[in-house]
Amino acid sequence: MSILVIGGTGTVGGRVTAQLRQAGHDVRVASRHTGPRFDWTDPGTWAAALNGVPTMFVLLPDQTEMPEAFLPEALRAGVRRVVLHSDRGLDVMGLGHLQKAEAQVRDSAPEWTIVRPDWFQQDFETFFRQPVIDGRLCVPVGDARQGFIDADDIAAVEVAALTGDGLLGRLVEVTGPRALSFGEVAAGIAAAIGRPVAFDGSPGAYRAAMRADGLPDGIVESLIEGYGRLRARGDTEPTGVVEEVLGRPGRDIAGYIADAAARGVWSPAG
Repeated sequence: MSILVIGGTGTVGGRVTAQLRQAGHDVRVASRHTGPRFDWTDPGTWAAALNGVPTMFVLLPDQTEMPEAFLPEALRAGVRRVVLHSDRGLDVMGLGHLQKAEAQVRDSAPEWTIVRPDWFQQDFETFFRQPVIDGRLCVPVGDARQGFIDADDIAAVEVAALTGDGLLGRLVEVTGPRALSFGEVAAGIAAAIGRPVAFDGSPGAYRAAMRADGLPDGIVESLIEGYGRLRARGDTEPTGVVEEVLGRPGRDIAGYIADAAARGVWSPAG
């Protein structure tokens, strides 16, 4: 059985691909850089990717909508099971492209699972890496605790959905084993690297940081509004999904911080 992985080269998708292959599954990764090429904006590239695969994992690029014609074509090609990587903050943050994709999957796929992860622990080596190196991280969520989850755990839950039946027809929200504020994570990173990492959770600090990076004011204000709703939602309660599905504890962020520090992720010369 072949499994199609769309979005299989990033932080989570690459891990889904690797874990499936380690388990002995035949995996077809589809992207603009694979052969055959797959491009969401070019329907002519879809058929070659979809041909002969009953199971499909979908991780949409940021702000990219799933075209209305895609799932019908996938079903005609023989796809029966769809696992969609979504986002736990989609309703609070108003992520319309994911809200629409979730509805398409629920309404069309004979077998489906939707996985909504919280913040990735690995966000601190991608989006937040440079602010950590600079010693000042600004995210306008105040002290609200988030359910930071390791990307390997997200991928493992998604692999379970692709290869087993226990998550069929479920929308699962995945978090780490405990919730922490951004300030608490920054303090943990600072202790691991031996340099101060200040955190400012105010809208003003975030606005100034984003303007300094050249982000247009309209986008900045929209983000602040969304983060404000996330802040108002309050502290995350860990969902226990990783423990339920995998039968083991999820990786605590303290372990991630120690490993990332040892790899030199936040070394200025790295």
